[in-house]
Amino acid sequence: MAYRRTPRVEARQAAARERIAAAAHEQVAEGGYASASVQAVAARAGVAVGTVYRHFPSKADLVAEVFRGAAERELAVVQEVVSDPAEPAAHRVAAAAEAFCRRALAAPTLAYAQLAEPVDPAVEGERLRLRRGYRDAFAGVLADGVASGELGPHDTTTVAAALVGALGEALVGPLAAGADGRHDALVATLVDFCLSSLPTTEGASAWSP
Repeated sequence: MAYRRTPRVEARQAAARERIAAAAHEQVAEGGYASASVQAVAARAGVAVGTVYRHFPSKADLVAEVFRGAAERELAVVQEVVSDPAEPAAHRVAAAAEAFCRRALAAPTLAYAQLAEPVDPAVEGERLRLRRGYRDAFAGVLADGVASGELGPHDTTTVAAALVGALGEALVGPLAAGADGRHDALVATLVDFCLSSLPTTEGASAWSP
């Protein structure tokens, strides 16, 4: 007869997995992906190394879960910022760009790990999903702007990807150096860049097929 875990055992296992994932998140936020060895995470979580491997087959699987959880939280913030279709598209793009930048700069080590630190392929997959999520959030706003006549016709997916790529690339250097709290000018510059990149109605002919 196959062994069937009791609800109490399942709850204990779920709690252990959650504690390990939380410890891994703290480790990455403190020292980046390179610091998040299974041994370091086990020590932070207060469990044996073997316990970590029971829940996560490899470091890549463990950190991929960290990235997934962090990405969902960060993306949800941006999605909330752009959620009101009654707001002008330009205002929503500016708010999304500012939220993206400020949240990254508030947690520079974690943000650098998510955006640029060399990682295993499994973690890179989560990084790409995060970028696509941001792209889609921006693209939705751009599409609303086109529909309302605020923006000229354009390839909203491509422009959104370009905006997200530009924001991420511009932040890599400051994140790698460590944010010192004095970043208002940087954020303002990046928000202005995003706004100046929007295809206005006046320039619609440049975006027509």
